[in-house]
Amino acid sequence: MRISTRGRYSLEALLFIALVQDAESIVSAHLISEKTGISYGYLEQLFIPLKRTRIIKGSRGAKGGYRIASDLDKITVGDILRSVENSLKDSSRPDSAVRQDISNPIPKVKETWAELHDTISGFIDSLTLADVVSSYHKMNDGEYMI
Repeated sequence: MRISTRGRYSLEALLFIALVQDAESIVSAHLISEKTGISYGYLEQLFIPLKRTRIIKGSRGAKGGYRIASDLDKITVGDILRSVENSLKDSSRPDSAVRQDISNPIPKVKETWAELHDTISGFIDSLTLADVVSSYHKMNDGEYMI
């Protein structure tokens, strides 16, 4: 499992939105870009799949911007990463239905990778955006530091 800048920047942008938006407000892409250091054009590319998967909502125009589409505790890191990471789009488990021949070590390796995949998937699916926000506040004494 590989997390690229697409995944890292998406999480960072969503964290920023979650930290600054009120209940119904929107946050401009220019502000997100300025405060996170993510280029405006790249940010707009990242937001396409996040809108498609209904993680964020966007509005156009002079007062346009983005907001988180649902409660932070209903969006998992797994949801976010699968939205933007091509390497995670096929979230199916690696094939573990392999021939169990003791003399052949390959099935054991495949089984190990399958277990690792399940562990990582379980973790990112249990971690919510609310958890990320909470961790951020604990690390920064409640202040936004980006």
